[in-house]
Amino acid sequence: MSPSLTVVVAPDSFKGSASAAEAAAAIGGGWSEARPGDTVLLRPMADGGEGTLDAFALAVPGAVRMPITITGPIGEPVEAEWLWLPPGAGAGAGAARGGGAPGAEGGIGVVELARTSGVTLLRHLRPMDAQTTGFGEAIAAALDHGVERLVLAIGGSASTDGGTGALTALGARFLDADGVPVPPSGAGLSAIAGADLGALRSLPAGGAEVVTDVTSPLLGPEGAAAVFGPQKGADARQVSTLERGLASLLRVVNEELRPPEPREFRGLDSRGAVGPLDPQTPGRLDPRGAADRLDPWAPGAGAAGGTGWGLAVWGARILNGAAVVSETIGLARDIAGADVVITGEGRFDAQSAAGKVPAHVAALAERHGTFALLVAGSIDADADAAAFAASVSLSELAGSSAAAIENPLPFLWAAGRALATGAAKTPEG
Repeated sequence: MSPSLTVVVAPDSFKGSASAAEAAAAIGGGWSEARPGDTVLLRPMADGGEGTLDAFALAVPGAVRMPITITGPIGEPVEAEWLWLPPGAGAGAGAARGGGAPGAEGGIGVVELARTSGVTLLRHLRPMDAQTTGFGEAIAAALDHGVERLVLAIGGSASTDGGTGALTALGARFLDADGVPVPPSGAGLSAIAGADLGALRSLPAGGAEVVTDVTSPLLGPEGAAAVFGPQKGADARQVSTLERGLASLLRVVNEELRPPEPREFRGLDSRGAVGPLDPQTPGRLDPRGAADRLDPWAPGAGAAGGTGWGLAVWGARILNGAAVVSETIGLARDIAGADVVITGEGRFDAQSAAGKVPAHVAALAERHGTFALLVAGSIDADADAAAFAASVSLSELAGSSAAAIENPLPFLWAAGRALATGAAKTPEG
């Protein structure tokens, strides 16, 4: 009988089909059925999109869901939640697992935009009306609780409001030419003539990390409006309006943040970007690292309809989602102690290497000498799967992509069995 193995199962969600937690449970169940003597650790992953909060909740002992009623993407009340993680989560190998209590100060607050201002909350797409106020309200609730650090997952947005809704909930005011507050929305961006950021709340002591797998800039043909506007229901005319609105917002905010004596601040770029806000003093600029933090062309600035850029105005850092999630749940430690790690996503293609969950997990496996295996809904012919010792396509198991999407769990279970028994496809086969 072969020796027992330790297996980590760390897939992303199979979007529109199975959550990361469901996928991990099914794959792990199939493996355990074939090899009941092995130790299987379920570590569902995420990259900043829908399911990020659930991944943390399952992987971090002591995590507590904190219910809250917030303003939904078109102004309706929504029952949502943010997640409290105990102090020590994400501190790396050797960190305390658990500890603390949700009533105590400190810990990490995880806020998922998809749960507060996400497109799945809408019955009908509202590209010009939707906004991110509820996301900001949830962030404010975590701050009120006294968290030490924020992890802000911004995938799944319903809006293109440049983050104005979230910033408004955190104390900012966006005003029209008459000094009247402009209600947050994509349609309202062009009406903004002034920005009062003096009452923005301070970042927590440990800062705020914006997690996303999107690298789009704020503006341009690869930006928030052009790429993601149509996905949120915007037609060509509306995309043009949203693009102009984001450009107008950029000009207004940069003018608001421009110091009276620019010579005291170094590093303004050719686009006039300045910042960021001093995290310790609301409304004051921190002259260090100015241009790059508010640069509209920075990777991720266009994420969530420009909310990435808006949160950078506040002083948050935009980071690769898979890297932050894996660090916070201690995935590297688990993989270092495992013989095999299984990862996956709905579609593995040529873009999967650009910061997606499977590529990140494979890199951790290579670093720690652990065999990496892949399960995907479909695997494109031009995708480079050389980092994986074996792979399984659910579409091939099911006979079609439609069948795999309609009822994925049995095929995820079968994929786990195939990997455990050596029946899966290898790079040479």
